[in-house]
This record gives sequence, C-alpha cells and structure tokens, in this order.
Amino acid sequence: MSQIRQLPTHATGHCLCGAIRFEIEGPLRDVVVCHCSQCRRQHGAPPGYTQAAWEHIRFEGEESLAWYRSSEKARRGFCRICGSSLFWEPIGTGRVSIAAGALDAPTGLRTVRHIFVADKGDYYEIHDGAEQLSGSMLTLGRP
Repeated sequence: MSQIRQLPTHATGHCLCGAIRFEIEGPLRDVVVCHCSQCRRQHGAPPGYTQAAWEHIRFEGEESLAWYRSSEKARRGFCRICGSSLFWEPIGTGRVSIAAGALDAPTGLRTVRHIFVADKGDYYEIHDGAEQLSGSMLTLGRP
C-alpha cells in the first residue's frame, strides 16, 4: 500500500478566471485520483485531489464560490463565474479535498492512489503504478 504523505507546506491556487483565490498554510495530503462517475462528470475526466484542514485555508473572492450538495455525505465547490471545479468536501470532517489542478506550481505533491477504479470510464487505462482501490478510501479509515 502506498504511503500518503502529509506535507507541511504553503500553497496557493485559484479558479480559471481568478475570481476565487486561496492560500493554504498547513499540511497537504499527496494526490488521490477519483474515478467515480460523479467526479468524472463534474471534471470531464478523473480529477486528482489533495486535502487540507479547513482551518488552514484562507480565501479571496469567497462570494464567487458556490456549493452543490452532490450526495448525502458530500458537497462540491466551484466558481460561479467560470465554473472551475475546486473542492470536494466530505461533510462534517473539518477537511476539504482541493483539485490539484487549481494549485499553483510547484506543488511538491505526487499522485499516490486511485479510488473508485471499479467505476472508471471504459475509455482509459491506469498504468502509473500508483495504488488502486475499487472503492472509497473510507475502507482504509480515511475520508
């Protein structure tokens, strides 16, 4: 099983149009790629997410951030102006997954795991050598 690192870091990111900017002062998790049908539909492809505690994130332009309750357990944050998909929040955990593509480089992160590979699209294969789980990371006791 791949070890997921928590990297103490300072990171910044933003949506495509720049209306939403954010800064993270605290540990980021390495990137996990989600292959569930909801993530693929929202992003147009399997997205990679890092994760941080809400208490470590500061925003500019938060009024442009909209949320969609995609399930009983989670909501998704996006820019109401340009539509950039930015966040996935497992409700009640105090943590938020952040679309790795919204981060400014260099991130220092690496892709270490794929989740919901049993639901992946039939139009691609996964050959990067990272760990693959058929379902959620909850089976590992992680949100």
